[in-house]
Amino acid sequence: MHKVTPFLMFQDGNAEEAMKFYTSIVEDSEITNIVRYGANESGDEGTVMQATFELKDQEFMCIDSNIQHQFTFTPSFSIYVTCDSEEELDHLYEKLNEGGQALMPVGNYGFSKKFGWLNDRFGVSWQLNLPE
Repeated sequence: MHKVTPFLMFQDGNAEEAMKFYTSIVEDSEITNIVRYGANESGDEGTVMQATFELKDQEFMCIDSNIQHQFTFTPSFSIYVTCDSEEELDHLYEKLNEGGQALMPVGNYGFSKKFGWLNDRFGVSWQLNLPE
């Protein structure tokens, strides 16, 4: 096995917008590659056929699906972020929650100093944790 990479499939042509958003709010992050559908290909021209981006040295792949599916993202799989400070956690939670849905508002749930869980505006689930 070469490696394991989380893969995000967007259905509404939001892959590039999501990557730009994520890399703008997480330090030390970047979009590393984008391949777009061209004219007369199976996806909508200009949408993401395949892309990779990194958040804090963790590589992700994503696509804009050209096939409509009966499923989307679910909180049973989430991006788990261990934060270095309360300020970092609060900032990420605020940004990710804009247009999203709080699943567990930021608070002390007994298992860490501060924790929050939400779905962002793209439907991707995030857990933000500040350890004791």
